[in-house]
Amino acid sequence: MGVVEVRWHGRGGQGTVLASRILAKAAFYEGKWPQAFPFFGAERRGAPVMAFTRIGSYEIKLRSQVYEPDVLVIVDPLLVRLPDVYRGLKRGGTIVANTRAGPESLPGEAETRGTVDATGIALELGLRVAGLPVPNTAMVGAVARVTGLAGLDSVRRAIGEMLGSRAEENVRAAELGYERVRVI
Repeated sequence: MGVVEVRWHGRGGQGTVLASRILAKAAFYEGKWPQAFPFFGAERRGAPVMAFTRIGSYEIKLRSQVYEPDVLVIVDPLLVRLPDVYRGLKRGGTIVANTRAGPESLPGEAETRGTVDATGIALELGLRVAGLPVPNTAMVGAVARVTGLAGLDSVRRAIGEMLGSRAEENVRAAELGYERVRVI
């Protein structure tokens, strides 16, 4: 397996950083060596956010941002149209995006493309903060299915441990993201 690098793009308040950490913890439960960390400017709701997850079959000592991801995750559907988001995606890479559009609509030369209406799932389950939908756990479920970096049981366990009393509806969001993602 080596090391798989994931770059997440979202906005403050969507749970992008937490999603990167949930995927890392789920991979850890499967005996892999993960790391997850954020990068953001102004710490406020709506500001652009990037987060990174590395998952390896051995200890990862690299601590830089992910400039050439194997997997690109777009949590905010408005970012799907921005060319800079796709910058650096490795040839043969994977894109998983939060959009109602089908995977064929995603630009670039990704080998694997997945789309899921994670915002719709969040609204369906009432996952909101300050009235805005939080699509992060639905995206983790979709990423787990498309990439195989962690199994759904490990994702459930990570959400349960990290979200405590808010886990039940977030586990359901991850399950729906896993079930509903469309892949080509």
